[in-house]
Amino acid sequence: MGRVQGKVTIITGGARGQGESHARLFAQEGASVLVTDTLDESGEAVALELRESGHDVQYMHLNVTSEGDWKSVIAAAEQRWGRVDILINNAGIVGTMKSVEDEGLEGWSKTTAINQQGVFLGLKHGVPAIERSGGGAVVNTCSINGTVGNPGSFSYQASKGAVKMMTRAAAMEYANRGVRINSVSPGLVMTAMAAEEGEESNREFSNATPMRRAAQPMEVSYGVLYLASDEASYVTGADLLIDGGYTAQ
Repeated sequence: MGRVQGKVTIITGGARGQGESHARLFAQEGASVLVTDTLDESGEAVALELRESGHDVQYMHLNVTSEGDWKSVIAAAEQRWGRVDILINNAGIVGTMKSVEDEGLEGWSKTTAINQQGVFLGLKHGVPAIERSGGGAVVNTCSINGTVGNPGSFSYQASKGAVKMMTRAAAMEYANRGVRINSVSPGLVMTAMAAEEGEESNREFSNATPMRRAAQPMEVSYGVLYLASDEASYVTGADLLIDGGYTAQ
């Protein structure tokens, strides 16, 4: 316990799924956590439950595509805790799940705005705050679909491939400035977002995974915790695959 003791951590998309799992684990490991999302009722409930369990957790509305929201969240964290040590850029959507020719500009724009622009704004405003605090870590949520291609979900795959390269580019910029920037690339994880893809799709994905199952959210959270903690002090620009062996095939 205490692997991120006293670290002020901002988590996007923290109201449910992987983000909620990250918030619970980081709070248990001693972090002060600012849960952010657009699902305000769910986000408030997560924060309240963790506070009632004795953890230092707050909730704040954040649309990751809004630069104004990002400025407000960073300012609120610094005002409350005096610092930001860790940023988990977790918020994302699957999007339309359409092919190149079937995708529309609206679907492309929405998916890339949340998945890619949201990470850009998080880096733009979060990294300077971490640097002001004397250093820390960023963990971006990528996907195995940022590494290998599959038919359909063109916009989602494009956005996750971009996140992987944004992670590497930013890591190089800050490698000697005290801010480590890494990403995790999960395979199928049993969350509400995965449920949107349908039972048949999830079954096929599980069968195509060497471990023959999907991950539970906490299995991803432990990877995020490692990269965010001081245990990974010599790790930057890395993408941690948490996929049951899918990309090793």
